[in-house]
Formats: sequence, structure tokens, C-alpha cells
Amino acid sequence: MTAPDNKIVQDVLSLPADQRIALVDHLLQSLNAPTQPEIDALWAKEAERRIAEVDSGDAKPIPGEDVFREIRERLKE
Repeated sequence: MTAPDNKIVQDVLSLPADQRIALVDHLLQSLNAPTQPEIDALWAKEAERRIAEVDSGDAKPIPGEDVFREIRERLKE
């Protein structure tokens, strides 16, 4: 980091926790990162898609013990 960057970091770290939290929230929003509700909605949509694939027969569920057995076998190699 440059000297001005270090100064900004030190200034921010001197703020009370609630102000730092508000600043972090503002910075994250400026990155256009998805919010937790948006992430939850995307996961719900994905879960519904996967359920529909299983219900339609397009996807075949694999028992967890089979999956873990295959992973253990691959890791032995």
C-alpha cells in the first residue's frame, strides 16, 4: 500500500466499530456484490431447479455414502 492508503486505513481503524461497519457496508454496496437476500433467492432458485430435474427424471440422485466412497477412492490415488 502507498502512504496515502496506509493513512486512510489508520484513519478508518480509529473509527468506532459501528462507523467502520457502516463504511464496510457502503464499500461492499459500491462493488455491486449481491446482498444476502439476493444470494438466498439464487440458492432457492437453484434448489428448485435441481428438485425439478430429479422429479422429471433428468437427474438421478446418488446416495451420499456412494459419493463419499468415490471421493475417498480418488484421494487414495
